[in-house]
Amino acid sequence: MTPDLPPVAPSVTAELVEALSPRLRKRLDAGVTKLVARPAVREGDTVRIAVDDETDVVLHAPGGTVTGADAIRCGCLLAPDCLHRAAAASAAPVADEAPPPSPAPAEAAEAREGTEPVPGTGPAAQPDRTGPAETETATAEQRAAARTVRDAAAAVLEAGADGAGAVLQAGLLHAAHTARLAGLPRASAAAVSVVTGVRAARSADPGYRLADLAGALADVLGVAHRLPHATGPDLTELRGTARQPYRPDGSLRLYGLFSEPVLTATGYAGAVTWTADADGRLYTVSDVAPGGPARATGAADRAVRIGDTALTHRELSRAGLAVSGATVSPTGRLGAGAGVRAVRASGAAWHAEPLDRLWAVPAAEQVARALSGGQDLLFLEVTLTGTVRETTGDCLLADCAGLPLRLATAHDDPSLPHRDNLRLLAAARGSRLRIVARLVPEPLPRALLLAVEHPTDPAARVDLGLDRLRHADLPAGAVAPPAEAAPTADEVPLHLLRRRVHQAVSGGRRVLASAGSVSGDAVRLRRLGLATAGDLLDDLHAAAADRSRDAFGRLLPADTDHFARAWLAAAVYTDAVERALCAGGWGAATTGTPSSEPSSATLARG
Repeated sequence: MTPDLPPVAPSVTAELVEALSPRLRKRLDAGVTKLVARPAVREGDTVRIAVDDETDVVLHAPGGTVTGADAIRCGCLLAPDCLHRAAAASAAPVADEAPPPSPAPAEAAEAREGTEPVPGTGPAAQPDRTGPAETETATAEQRAAARTVRDAAAAVLEAGADGAGAVLQAGLLHAAHTARLAGLPRASAAAVSVVTGVRAARSADPGYRLADLAGALADVLGVAHRLPHATGPDLTELRGTARQPYRPDGSLRLYGLFSEPVLTATGYAGAVTWTADADGRLYTVSDVAPGGPARATGAADRAVRIGDTALTHRELSRAGLAVSGATVSPTGRLGAGAGVRAVRASGAAWHAEPLDRLWAVPAAEQVARALSGGQDLLFLEVTLTGTVRETTGDCLLADCAGLPLRLATAHDDPSLPHRDNLRLLAAARGSRLRIVARLVPEPLPRALLLAVEHPTDPAARVDLGLDRLRHADLPAGAVAPPAEAAPTADEVPLHLLRRRVHQAVSGGRRVLASAGSVSGDAVRLRRLGLATAGDLLDDLHAAAADRSRDAFGRLLPADTDHFARAWLAAAVYTDAVERALCAGGWGAATTGTPSSEPSSATLARG
């Protein structure tokens, strides 16, 4: 992907790829590679790519997004069904597709106010009343759409990120569009996330994480697998909502906490500022739009888009805000409707009320809340103890109330100061500081460092993704210690299963089918009490190697559904056990973590 191209709606990419002849589809990946190497020139809402000296591809993106196939034009002789248009769409970031319009005037009015009707209330999402009158089930259209998503996602898993080229990606984008039209925004968004992750993997994006792509694949396959059989509240959750529902929240008095930059693989960038009210509830103000690193760093100095205030994100993170007529989403995001009024107010230091109470909550309680689906921010008081060298780079070691904690960078993009700031903080060894971090659900206590109390001025704070620390900010005589090698921990060997789950995401079925004998790994898992993990590992390799032949000895098409089910069971199990181990590592008690190892039969049933 190239950040110079505007985001393209999934339905547009799917339409252009589907229009290609079989011969051109085989050349699409090469066409994408060639196109992204060409210069792109932006002129207002138009982006022009010079394919050669005589031919241009033009993308028209009113509002920053390409929403129709006719908005991508090419001057070659094969247009409109040419390779260049499909390659441009496939190379561009995937846009968030608007929900299908509803004919009901009341629902349209809600949409204009930033709210979304209750999922499943449109004409394409009326429930089938096949059982008792009070039982709501998925519609036939929704079941068909879920199957389409499942088949397309299974095909991507079959090929792996390495083999999932533009044609398979377009198939999943088409399935995402179908799901959205059927009233399944969660499945649609999950499918788009998989495509975004695959593209990041194939383009060697520095922000790509294999674990994130594995999680996205597990989400889309899990939703598509469960939805046809779901009823009631479970069905509502699996359908999802097409838009954040904003609700009136009266008047708010907010205190700035910190700001963080946003830079995604989908081509969006900006800033999010976190605030809290007097009761410790968290609210966010965001400014995220299509863009690259320059927008991520520059958005902090743009005025927040709420009311008439002239505060920038950087200023709000240290000041306060008085809001009247506030509207708030379930995740705490503040709306910016015409009826919202906001003025600047005084802020508060982290050690002063009301912000001080955020750090008074025990770490274990905060982790339990995050693992149970709540806010994943952690407000901790730590003592820096050194640095440790890991395969992904150095991270800080800290003591948190006697608990060894690893603090890693929140973003690796070199245009952001995260990593430079972490290196400097390593020199403040022995300093006791308040921090804000984001939980990483791993067996060992770990978090992504977002903001920190100033090392020499407790009344100040540092937003690690936006502010740059200097040597003068450190305690006198501070010297960064050499990074230590990561100690070998006596952990539950869940990695024996996790690495196979990740290998399938990266290399597809063929990698596991040719991985050789894994009986030793399965035996080790069973010997250490993880019998289900051993069974799932055997099942996963058996599904990968399961290829039948016809009467002439030729390989028959692979059973992608069988392999996807085996992989999903292993992925769900791994995630559940990792969360339980994470809770144990922090000393947290959570709901929803298994008290005993689930059986492979239970996982297979979903």
